[in-house]
Amino acid sequence: MRGRATNESGSHDLAAHMLDNHLNSRGIMKKLLCWVVILLFFSVVSVTAAESEQADNLFQYSTINGLLNGFYDGDLTFATLSANGDLGLGTFNHLDGEMVALDGMFYQVKMDGSAYPVDMAEKTPFAVVTHFDVDQGALLPGDLEYPALQQELTRLTSNRNHFYAFRIQGRFARLTVRSVPAQSPPYRPLAEVVKEQAMFQYEDVEGTLVGFYTPDYMTGLNVPGYHFHFLNKDRTRGGHVLALHTGAGTIEIDEVSEIMMSLPHSQAFASLELARDQGSELEKVEKQ
Repeated sequence: MRGRATNESGSHDLAAHMLDNHLNSRGIMKKLLCWVVILLFFSVVSVTAAESEQADNLFQYSTINGLLNGFYDGDLTFATLSANGDLGLGTFNHLDGEMVALDGMFYQVKMDGSAYPVDMAEKTPFAVVTHFDVDQGALLPGDLEYPALQQELTRLTSNRNHFYAFRIQGRFARLTVRSVPAQSPPYRPLAEVVKEQAMFQYEDVEGTLVGFYTPDYMTGLNVPGYHFHFLNKDRTRGGHVLALHTGAGTIEIDEVSEIMMSLPHSQAFASLELARDQGSELEKVEKQ
């Protein structure tokens, strides 16, 4: 009888030990699962925060005064540029046409007015891009000339000291755009080169305006005020916008509060005199 009682006690102890191990294992698994959930949560939060921060950045390469002074050979590839934004504008080395970036695709508008996909190994002497994130939308009023459209954009935006990116899609009753010819060294100032620009006028054309508002205090670094390039619906024609008359469409706005700037490393850029006021030259370049 004692032997049987001892066996039963041992069995009970073994069962209890196995139950404790099982419960401990379940506890460990629960803790592990909790840590996995926590890590996943913070990973998602980190990615979301990074994406949000990225979306609020404007990336600029070189300066507008550099371009005005004939700096047409940059060292930044479009592959690198595209990593910093999916919407933007700029130009190409040797000043070979106008650049338009829309929905992550980059286009080169040459002197014939045609838009071509960009070879991402090509380089730029000046460009501005952002990861476009719509903060605000509105209907595009009809029957507005270019200055009136800019006034409407000013009405829609509230902070004159922040940057804004715009994607304006719709139909335009009239549109005047330009492109510029490729240059060879020794380079002339931009105000002289645009005298040879090719201008194109369109009527009842559908497409997208891509552009930025830059605060006045950025004079010398970027184009103060509004700056737009155009790409038609088929993405086969485009250029720098000189004049327009709106039809109907939509306005999408991204307010940008942070700017990242990368400057060229070449001796040609280092030797430029960029401090002088070039407002009159810029006025001719942007509006003539």
